[in-house]
Amino acid sequence: MVKVGIFGGSGYGGSELLRILLFHPAVEVKLVTAGEHAGKRVDKVHPNLAKLTDLKFEPMPDPNAIEGLDCLFLALPHGQAMEIAPRLPREMKVIDLSGDFRLSDADAFKTYYNREHSAIEQQREFVYGLTEANRSRIREASRIANPGCFATAIELALYPFVASGLVKGKIIADVKTGSSGSGAKAAANTHHPKRANSFYAYKMFAHQHQPEVEQFLDSVNPRWAEESSLVFQAHSIPVVRGIFASIYLTPSEPLSNERVAELLHEFYGTEFFIRLVEGSPDINWVKSTNFADIGWAADGDSVIVFVALDNLVKGAAGQAVQNMNLMFGMEERTGLVIPGTNP
Repeated sequence: MVKVGIFGGSGYGGSELLRILLFHPAVEVKLVTAGEHAGKRVDKVHPNLAKLTDLKFEPMPDPNAIEGLDCLFLALPHGQAMEIAPRLPREMKVIDLSGDFRLSDADAFKTYYNREHSAIEQQREFVYGLTEANRSRIREASRIANPGCFATAIELALYPFVASGLVKGKIIADVKTGSSGSGAKAAANTHHPKRANSFYAYKMFAHQHQPEVEQFLDSVNPRWAEESSLVFQAHSIPVVRGIFASIYLTPSEPLSNERVAELLHEFYGTEFFIRLVEGSPDINWVKSTNFADIGWAADGDSVIVFVALDNLVKGAAGQAVQNMNLMFGMEERTGLVIPGTNP
């Protein structure tokens, strides 16, 4: 059994990790921390887990003194993992769900996260965890920087085209997300009265996932930016779970619907957690699952790629567990074959 811990188990990311890991056949959850909820039973904070666990939240231990864990998930607010990760035992595998170790450029991190990076030298030890594109490196890694939810959707859409050198001109990523992406604590723009019947854009030209996507595309094809550029705009929609991305691109050669289908099947045809659908996917099909549904439309000089995924699962906890499975030599789907609901 893989003995795991979760730092930050009271938020939505931690809740989803528990929902998955408590039923993973090769995992034993040994430690779950939560600051203000330390000492409480997990099911008092996450009532959906009632009768399913007797775990209690514990205070944050000294990272230098942690023993008996094979893997630690850091499900903490941005800025905390960089203080903790350098002090963790080297033999323990670490998966960070925050943005602390996604960017290799300290200046970009400061610009987009509005803070100095205190452990940028540690960043080179973290492998970027977009599973379908980086599987071989993830298998050998001891440190994983789990991708952001928006970034996962945009990167899955663009990966086949950029890797094949089929993009030129401006790429427009028009992405909508539900309220759970803002975390468990309400803020002025995220609580229910604001979002319930609203639709609005935010973080124009300033979203922290923009440099993350650009860095990933550079790693796939360093020449992509010579002929292309990315405009990414996030929107809030009045749902709880789900991301829906519409990615507009101009191909470097005319592409038909059939040719795009061939390209996507070439890259994703054997990927269990990528489902290729005709026309548009729907966020209702992927809620609470680790699937990313991808659709497309092409008209020669214009291509639209649609991606739907659950921001808390494939966009966070599910992808983290998918990466853990690879790191420990397990079948990638273990503990993650969770169907959605209909309706």
